[in-house]
Amino acid sequence: MAQMNMKEAIRDAIRVELSRDPNVVVFGEDVGHVGGVFRVTEGLQKEFGEERVFDTPLAESAIGGLAVGLGIQGFRPIAEIQFVGFIFEALDQMVVQAARMRYRSGGRYNSPIVFRTPYGGGVKAAELHTDALEGLLAQSPGIKVVVPSNPYDAKGLLISAIRDNDPVFFMEHLNLYHAFRAEVPEGDYTVEIGKANVVREGSDVTIIAYGMMVHTAAKAAEELEKNGIKAEIIDLRTVSPIDIDTIVASVKKTNRAIVVQEAQKSSGVAAEVIAQINEKAILHLEAPVLRVAPPDTVYPFAQIEDAWLPTPARIVEAVNKVLNF
Repeated sequence: MAQMNMKEAIRDAIRVELSRDPNVVVFGEDVGHVGGVFRVTEGLQKEFGEERVFDTPLAESAIGGLAVGLGIQGFRPIAEIQFVGFIFEALDQMVVQAARMRYRSGGRYNSPIVFRTPYGGGVKAAELHTDALEGLLAQSPGIKVVVPSNPYDAKGLLISAIRDNDPVFFMEHLNLYHAFRAEVPEGDYTVEIGKANVVREGSDVTIIAYGMMVHTAAKAAEELEKNGIKAEIIDLRTVSPIDIDTIVASVKKTNRAIVVQEAQKSSGVAAEVIAQINEKAILHLEAPVLRVAPPDTVYPFAQIEDAWLPTPARIVEAVNKVLNF
């Protein structure tokens, strides 16, 4: 085992796949010589050459189009969109082309593409750099959406994503790149896409989260435990598809649940999770399932983003509401 932060774990996953499969290629804005804005791909061009790891023009639509073309020719592209807010320029290629390729061609062609992008608030970044846009992709059939919360999962999920024959949107939270180190196996291993993880056992309430919000939920759970409340935390890891079986098993045990997301409240992953709980476990609920999420506004300027993002205190408040319903 090695100690890695999330940035290093992601780089190691890419290195494993570049070494294993000659059809894997990495490209995006500044990912080659510089190693990306956050140096995630640092050193990979020197190690694998400019034909395997290379820079592109500042044109997300071109990055997406190149990924689709390479994918149907047998390559496995890892295409970096430099910041999440820039995906709008590439959505046609991502959800109209890549996500529909298998269906449109009757199974003749696949789009084995990973679209990597950093996202997430709390870092005082500029506009369009921190939005949580997973809901846009989660509603699009044919593309999986993965949001890891820790280095171990990040490496294993990314290796699984690169090997997947359909496109995967892989979101990396800015605040988690250097947040902490954890034990990560060296070499090859995978974490299953579409399988959630119970990161904390509990009996009184289920807290469902993903990405950075798993850590926010963990802080809330520590506060709740001081008052004798045992919260179970589920890390979705994949928000499309959603592992509803793990969620339902937890709800049957705790009979109460809340869902935490960093994206705006309406029409997001939390709403879908709640809908599926209602469809499959409503008779086990002792209270409505609540959402903890930012308001339905444009992501605010850096000076006030801390007041906009979910906090442990807001999660504690929601838990107390469902417990006292």
